[in-house]
Amino acid sequence: MLFWNASIGFVPTLCVTNSVLPKPIYIALGANLGDPIASFTQALEQLKDRGVSIAAVSGLWQSPAWPAGHGHPDYINACAQVKFSGTARELLSILHTVEATHGRERSVINAPRQIDLDLIDFHGQYIAAKDIQIPHPRMAVRGFVLLPLSQIAPDWLHPVTDEGIQSAISKLPLNDIEPMKYLGRQDFP
Repeated sequence: MLFWNASIGFVPTLCVTNSVLPKPIYIALGANLGDPIASFTQALEQLKDRGVSIAAVSGLWQSPAWPAGHGHPDYINACAQVKFSGTARELLSILHTVEATHGRERSVINAPRQIDLDLIDFHGQYIAAKDIQIPHPRMAVRGFVLLPLSQIAPDWLHPVTDEGIQSAISKLPLNDIEPMKYLGRQDFP
């Protein structure tokens, strides 16, 4: 780059910018109806079709349906790191659209579902509005989110509390961690 100095003319200069790469985006996947692995595969493909690229996917974890005692099938859970050029609201809308294609209805809380897609963290941002809360407000107390997330983001820090993921996991109640079962990795397209 050249800089103009009136007394000596053009002077070569070094231009250094502090370009910090944006923090990643993480979503949680869960399902306890049908074939969860097939649902995850289809959902990830549908996300790609809508401009969301998949950078990494955790292994699969099995966890009991919540709240306990309802007799619903266990969940299969995973987390994915994704890339998306739009806003958090746009991504959340895409996640809801994909859920709807799998029959997800948001009228019943904690109902069994073919697919559940939660926006966990969007570039480390904090967003608190009626229609969107980032980071996900209950993620730090959910083993079925934290354990898969720790596999793909071992250095992740909570955007609000700055707490590390291993610290958050260590604070989970034992009865939240003990019933979880690691099922291994799955190759997703």
